[in-house]
Amino acid sequence: MNFNTTHKRLGTQSVKWDLTNELFGVKDALPMWVADMDFRAPQEVIDALFERLEHGVFGYTSTSMKTKEAVVRWLSKRHGWEIEPSFITFSPGVVTALAIAVQAFTEPGDQVIVQPPVYPPFFEMVKKNGRSLLHNPLIETGDRYEMDFADLEKKLKDHDVKLFILCNPHNPSGRSWTKEELIKLGELCLQHQVTVISDEIHSDLMLDGLKHTPFASLSQELSELSITCIAPSKTFNLAGLQASAIIIPDQAKRTAFTKVLERLGLTSLNTFAVTAIEAAYTKGELWLDQLILYIENNMNEVRRFLESELPEIKIFNPDASYLLWLDCRALGLSDQEMKRKLLHQGKLILEPGPKYGPGGEGFVRMNVACPLSVVKDGLNRLKMALS
Repeated sequence: MNFNTTHKRLGTQSVKWDLTNELFGVKDALPMWVADMDFRAPQEVIDALFERLEHGVFGYTSTSMKTKEAVVRWLSKRHGWEIEPSFITFSPGVVTALAIAVQAFTEPGDQVIVQPPVYPPFFEMVKKNGRSLLHNPLIETGDRYEMDFADLEKKLKDHDVKLFILCNPHNPSGRSWTKEELIKLGELCLQHQVTVISDEIHSDLMLDGLKHTPFASLSQELSELSITCIAPSKTFNLAGLQASAIIIPDQAKRTAFTKVLERLGLTSLNTFAVTAIEAAYTKGELWLDQLILYIENNMNEVRRFLESELPEIKIFNPDASYLLWLDCRALGLSDQEMKRKLLHQGKLILEPGPKYGPGGEGFVRMNVACPLSVVKDGLNRLKMALS
C-alpha cells in the first residue's frame, strides 16, 4: 500500500492519460481532471481478479446472493445502514443508473430538479432522455455550500416535479449533507411525492473522521422514496470494471427500474466486475483507511502551497472525496483565459468550473488522488500558469 509509487498509465487506454491530445489539444500536460486515482487497486482485489483469470473460462456470469451480501455487510459496517439483499440491483455504472432511473420514474417532458454546480452527467442524463431541467442552485456560505430550501419549496409548489437528483456527498465541492439537511429535503419531497435519486458514490471517502449519512437510512418513508447509487469505482479505483450497486427498498420502484434495465439488455455485470465487487467490499477496508490518510495529507499540501504561493485561490474545504473545488475568481480571469493559461503556460489539465452548471464560473476542480510528487508537480504548474 505504497501510495507514493508512480505507475505508468500511458498506453493503457486511460481516458485521463492517453486522451490529453485528443480532448485538450496538448500532448505534454499533466492530467489532474477526471475523477479516477493513479493508485493500484487493493492487492486483495488484484489477487481475486488473477484467481478468476487463471480459471480461464469466462461464460455468462450472474451476480449472486454472495455479491449482494458483500454490499449489505459493507453498508452496515461502514455507514451503519441496514438493508435487505433484495433491495439491491446492479448497473454498469452510476451514470447508467441515472439514465435508467430518469426513464423509469419520469415521462418525456417531465421536470427533474438538480442542484448546480453539480456533476455534469446529472444535466446530461435528464436532457438526453427528453426531460426538463429545473435548477435549485446551491448557496455559497464562505467556503461551503448550503441548500436553498426556500427556492426548492417554491419550485416544488409551482412545477409538477417528478424527480430530484441529489449528490451526497456533493461533487465537485465534497460537501457532505447533514442529517438535518437531508431530513428537511426529504420532507419536502415527501410532501410533493417526488422520487429522490441519491448519488452516494463518494460516500466511502469521508475525510477527517466524518461520517456519511445515507439519505435512505433516515426513515422508512424516505427509504421508500429513494433510489441510492453506490459503487466500488471511486472507493477502490475500479471505474474501468463498470459496476455499481443500486439500492431500491420500495418493491414497485425496484420493479420499474429493473424493467428498464431489462428493456435495454443490461441484465448482468461482466465477470471481473462481480469478482471485484465481492473482493473490494469484503477485504478492502484497510487499504481504504490508509488511502484516506494519504489523500488528507495531499490536500494539506495543496492548502499550504496555495496559502504561500497563490493566496488568491480559495479552497472549498471538502468533507469527502479526493477532489478539490478551487475558487479562482479573485484572479480576475475569464474561464477561457484560465483554461488557456493552465493548458499552454502551466501544461496542467484541471476540470473547468462551467461544466458544473450555473455557479461554476471562476472555479476549477483538481484531483489529488495521485502520488504526492505528482501533486507537487501539479501545484508548481499551477503557479507557472497563473503567476
